[in-house]
Amino acid sequence: MRSILRIMLSVRELWWLYAAIVLCSLLMAATTLLVPFVLKAAIDYITLVVNGQASGVAPVIWLAALLLALDLLNTLFTNVGGYIGDVMATRLRAILSARYFEKLLSLPQRYYDNELTGKIINRLSRSITEVTNFLNSFANGFFQMLVTVVAVLIITAVYSWPLAVMLAVMYPVYVWLTAKTSAKWQGFEQEKNTEYDIAGGRFAEVVGQIRVVKSFRQERRELDEFRQRYSKTVAITKSQSRFWHQMDVLRRVSLNLVFFGVFSVIFVQTAEGVFTLGVMVLLIQLVGMARTPVLSMSYMIDFAQRAVAGSKDYFAVMEESPEAQSGALREVGQGAATTTDAVIAPETLAGSEPQPSAQIDKLPIVFEGVSFSYSDEESLLRDISFEIPAGERVAFVAESGGGKSTLMSLLLRLYTPTAGRIRIGETDIAALPLGALRRQVGVVFQEPALFSGTIRENIAYARPEATDAQVEAAAKSANVHEFVSKFAQGYSTEIGERGLKLSGGQKQRIAIARALLKDAPILVLDEATSALDSKSEQLVQDGLELLMHERTTFIIAHRLSTISAVDRIITLRNGRVDENGSPKELAQSGGIYAELLALQASATKRDKKRLRSFDIQL
Repeated sequence: MRSILRIMLSVRELWWLYAAIVLCSLLMAATTLLVPFVLKAAIDYITLVVNGQASGVAPVIWLAALLLALDLLNTLFTNVGGYIGDVMATRLRAILSARYFEKLLSLPQRYYDNELTGKIINRLSRSITEVTNFLNSFANGFFQMLVTVVAVLIITAVYSWPLAVMLAVMYPVYVWLTAKTSAKWQGFEQEKNTEYDIAGGRFAEVVGQIRVVKSFRQERRELDEFRQRYSKTVAITKSQSRFWHQMDVLRRVSLNLVFFGVFSVIFVQTAEGVFTLGVMVLLIQLVGMARTPVLSMSYMIDFAQRAVAGSKDYFAVMEESPEAQSGALREVGQGAATTTDAVIAPETLAGSEPQPSAQIDKLPIVFEGVSFSYSDEESLLRDISFEIPAGERVAFVAESGGGKSTLMSLLLRLYTPTAGRIRIGETDIAALPLGALRRQVGVVFQEPALFSGTIRENIAYARPEATDAQVEAAAKSANVHEFVSKFAQGYSTEIGERGLKLSGGQKQRIAIARALLKDAPILVLDEATSALDSKSEQLVQDGLELLMHERTTFIIAHRLSTISAVDRIITLRNGRVDENGSPKELAQSGGIYAELLALQASATKRDKKRLRSFDIQL
């Protein structure tokens, strides 16, 4: 239960709501406990009237009115507590969900490399739902149950201490039997949660790529695999439920034996004249009140076990290490955007000697002995060293999987080098806040990454505060404005998930407009025209030319025409820098670039296949 307590302590700002729920539950318990005393008084008075020892019905009417008042108050406290509980549960869910999302935003790229998106989403929904459901039911039920049990034991002891002892014995017995159930039950629950997470992860993948599924006619296979996951949960549930109910039989039999003894004592002592009829009714009702908390304890423990299992998954994510020196975390999580929102200060980038005139667009980018591995296996990159002067266009060429994209990820600090460092000027980028670093880099991916929403929202993604005029200016520069003007809603047109309502060329031009509006001095291009038709390619290329103007540009090249137009080419072979020079120099060197030019001129199938191994198109 420590994880549940940990969650309660982490949302201390809701204490007043929790206290209000507890107060309502205590008042509900009080109104319920008073009812047997009113009934006792009514029965005793009616007995006196029947025996001729009293007359008049006024006292009975007043007692009936008191029962009505208690019922009305109980109804009021029940519904007030229920309302507060609903609000608290929703606020709790909002807080825990936001913190979970905040944590995910702060985690390094490595975390996402090893997790399915759908699994992450499913874990959020399941874990937080189970935790909030338990805390809500706990607040509404536990304290009411506790007060009821204590009051019943005290009141019963006043009339008969043996009865109180028998009632008191059943609680530790029940808790002990339940505790023996808990650990094994949670093991079953964890197995089910694993299957649910895998199924949920695959479900999200399939829905997100439904065109691929339908195109390859794999609907049946995906459905069968999905059903198999849930069939496993059914099998696990059978074992889990069998075990739970076997233990429940033991618990209930123990309770039944205790209650047999309790009712026997009450009936015998009433028959012997020890208790009046009113006292007998009072004790029977109190015993009934003692039985209800014990039985409801089973359901509360069930909720608690699910919440414990869910909270373990929740805290497993919350305990993941965030990105090193995460400026993004400070911005999102702590509201400290005033420091990391700023563009990198010139004196910071210039090194130990402050140079107020220095600007990032005037500083070189240097890789010094950079090595990197995605795991403990052999390094993908080894001792990479080169310097890119400010404003230069550089193309990276290597065979598929040769580390081109990884180099760009290291520049963005999506990953951290296992050795070496990357500098801007004299400043190691590892010493810079992430938010400040990444604001200096614009990216256009080969596959444009757009979000659902409007065209305007996507263009202004890096600068939500941009004016309509600024958005439109970027759109015109990227050849977006013309096709947007044809839409009835213009820049307010909804483009669907990942921009599915747009063509490939339209999406790519929006991605370029987004980078133009960001106006970062460093640009990373994962060849943005390789998958386009010739007309779209020309429009996109025009936008790229404007985007690259006077920016330090890193190009992951997929076309020879793009490679030949850069200032410098860096080729990678076996994870190392093989060549570094201008297109003219490397065309004569006999290396990878010269090989590509030779392959371009060849018409043989083998040479064309070799060319494709570099992800290069003619």
